[in-house]
Order: sequence, then C-alpha cells, then structure tokens
Amino acid sequence: MKNPWEEISLDDYENHMSLDSVNQLQTMNAIMKAQFEDYQAETAMILGIAGGNGLEHIRTEKYKAVYGIDINEGYLEKIRERYPMLGNVLRLMCLDLTREADRLPKAELVIANLLVEYIGYKAFAEAVTQVGAKYVSCVIQINGETENWVSESPYLHAFDRLDEIHHQMEENALEGEMNKIGYVCKSKSASSLPNGKKLLRIDFAKSTN
Repeated sequence: MKNPWEEISLDDYENHMSLDSVNQLQTMNAIMKAQFEDYQAETAMILGIAGGNGLEHIRTEKYKAVYGIDINEGYLEKIRERYPMLGNVLRLMCLDLTREADRLPKAELVIANLLVEYIGYKAFAEAVTQVGAKYVSCVIQINGETENWVSESPYLHAFDRLDEIHHQMEENALEGEMNKIGYVCKSKSASSLPNGKKLLRIDFAKSTN
C-alpha cells in the first residue's frame, strides 16, 4: 500500500495549511527564512519539502547545493515549475525516508519541518546520521489541549489516512533521540497558531565532544 503522502494532492495540502484558521503555511515560510540564514552552511537538505514553501528565501550566493527530499514525485515536479531560478543549486530526490535513508547525500544543515511526525524519531535520527549534518533545525507541532491534530477545514478528509503513519510529538523524546546520535539542543522557539496549537522549532548542533 502506498504511503498516504503519495496520495494527498498538493492543492489540498497547501489550501488547508494556508487557511486563516490554520495559518501554518505562512508561519513555516517565516521560520524557513530564518533557518536558511541562521547558520554558516553552504549545503542544506530539506526533508519533507512538499511544494517548496520557503524556497524563495534561498540565497544562491550563499548556498552551493540545497537538497529537497520528498516521497511524492508530483510535489517535486511542482517545485521544478515554481523555482527554475534556483537552477543547479536545488537538487530534488524522491525517496521514502523510512526505507531509503542510505541514499541521502551529505549536507551541513538539515531542515525538517512537520516531518518527524510522519516518519518517527528513529527514522529521523537515521536520516540525520546518514547526512552527517553539523546543524539540524526542525519544527514539530504541539497540539496543546486540542484533540484533533489535523485542524478543522474543508480539506480535512484529504488527510484521513495520515492516522496510519502519524506519531504524536514530544519535545523531550525528540531531544533524547538526537542526544543518542551526538546532537545537543541549541535553541527553541515557539510560534502560536490560531487554533491553540503551536509550532515548536528546535535546533541542534553536532556535539564536538
């Protein structure tokens, strides 16, 4: 059976995420701008790139290569249409991170926003280890007291199958898994959403010990 993300249309995903009542596409765009600028890195990798939200913030004078990874080839095709100006700097790969992490190239910075929820801590740690990044910046969703982790919207049923692969996120559990592979937490920042949820950005650096 296909991964649920292979069957969700990009229009449904982006229309849902950009609703005023959800406001995640806009919030993550601002976060990604900071993620690209906060580290001295010439190579970066975005795990779970979807339709390329935030790629307009890539400065080609700074980055020699930015790898975009997603399980949905259709999403990657849309990125190619949207961002031809990035040229050879943007390098897209279609693969399943739960089974094919060994195919990942090396990069100094890993960005993973709303990705760990769908592959789990261990698969994420394996991907980071394969990439050998100096820095990892990820965003997880904290649901607070809201029972439904997918926000109400006209597009809600597009995401019905995600329950099959969704993992509830706990910041301490993520930190613990990253500690095991030699990464230490350097910073945290939270962005509130309209429905009582928040996006928590957690940044890690490879330990020099």
